[in-house]
Amino acid sequence: MGRLKDLRKYVDTEINKMEDADKRTGAIAHLYGVSLAATMIAKKRGQDPEIASMAAMLHDLHAYKTGSYDDHAHKGADLAGEILRELAITNEAETEAICSAIYHHDDKLVVDGPMDEVLKDADVIHHCMNDLSKPIKEKEQVRYEKLCAEFGIGKDK
Repeated sequence: MGRLKDLRKYVDTEINKMEDADKRTGAIAHLYGVSLAATMIAKKRGQDPEIASMAAMLHDLHAYKTGSYDDHAHKGADLAGEILRELAITNEAETEAICSAIYHHDDKLVVDGPMDEVLKDADVIHHCMNDLSKPIKEKEQVRYEKLCAEFGIGKDK
């Protein structure tokens, strides 16, 4: 089995422990949606699409496991490191890149490293395009507009 498939199996097992079916469905949709967007963005920008996808699969897992978004990016980065080391599917540089992306993913107003930006942008894509009836969050507006320009799509919802 490939390492991304191994990671998804692990994440699926954790998400399936969630008792609330609606929250569980939302978690699956979000993690897989951000993972797909991260893969596409990474390919376009010359970043490693597999590492981007792995970061996306783990980026909100801490929040889903605990039910809390309190400092979830920083705590999620720690959890991701533990998981990746336990599964032994990444080398240390890959683990650091994934954990950095997760650590920084919630700060949409700051520009960080290239892989960090891939995850932030993938998260924004999913937030803004998963439910077109919802308004775009103010902290994601500029990033969303830049993504629309980068991908040549209209920003009108």
